[in-house]
Amino acid sequence: MSRRPLAIFALEGSRPFGERIAAHLATALAPHEERDFEDGEHKARPLQAVRGCDTYVVHSLHGDDAQSANDKLCRLLFFCGALRDSGAADVTAVIPYLCYARKDRRTKANDPITSRYVASLFEAMGVGRVITVEVHNVAAFENAFRCPTWHVECAPILAAHFAPLLRGGSVVAVSPDAGGAKRAQRFREELQSLTGQDVGSAFMEKSRSAGVVSGQVLAGDVRGATAIIVDDLISTGGTLVRAARACRAAGAGRVFAGAAHGLFMEGARELMTDSSFSGIVVANTVPSFRLARESVGQIVVVDATRAVANAIAACHEAS
Repeated sequence: MSRRPLAIFALEGSRPFGERIAAHLATALAPHEERDFEDGEHKARPLQAVRGCDTYVVHSLHGDDAQSANDKLCRLLFFCGALRDSGAADVTAVIPYLCYARKDRRTKANDPITSRYVASLFEAMGVGRVITVEVHNVAAFENAFRCPTWHVECAPILAAHFAPLLRGGSVVAVSPDAGGAKRAQRFREELQSLTGQDVGSAFMEKSRSAGVVSGQVLAGDVRGATAIIVDDLISTGGTLVRAARACRAAGAGRVFAGAAHGLFMEGARELMTDSSFSGIVVANTVPSFRLARESVGQIVVVDATRAVANAIAACHEAS
């Protein structure tokens, strides 16, 4: 058991998520101050002594109406640096949604590998560990950081939601592209473990060029089954709509979508109104602030905070 005191902070925009994490750990969020200045600059500082503490800073790096992803990234980096300067024994960035995680490789000549650059920024601020939820590519995430990382999978969270709804019927876990096959496989394994029944697998053909997605082939048998399309995030939802329609055309009885991060960018209205879906499930890593009021009831939100709290507890015990 760690002898260091524990201090958990949550920056503006991520406080509700941080409060739930703190409650799971039977503690309260540590106090801090954030100030904005007229020219757009800001400062943030802890309002309690952190010397010798294991500190954890919760901040989800999605853009919203108040701050862009870049704004939030800077605020998190600067606050982590302030904790280091204040004598914290260790600083862990707890990032429910990690921005730029999708840009993890070159797809065109001279492309940036932005996920690696973001990792370098955290390391430059003295961050000792990064905890995040369901990144686009786990191997690329782990390779980008030289400091220790902890990846919280959403497969157990989503499987726990779907298992009570699916006992006795034929079920297929579907990846919307070949690259997400491992994520769908982990969900399939979790669902099989919880239900005690076989779960099939399928995936969609997908290619992207100049922002245009193509590919219509569905590999796998979904006829008469409940198909659950599993992805890391929902942006406009176009990939999920395409996969859902393919599953319906192949004879699926019901089609659900499950993802960790619901960004719901402009264009997601088609996802909300498409009759191919029997339901859409996301975790609470990103608040559903972009959804129209009438659309909120169509989305089931599951809680990822206990899984993140468990990761923090395990890291703190090992420190």
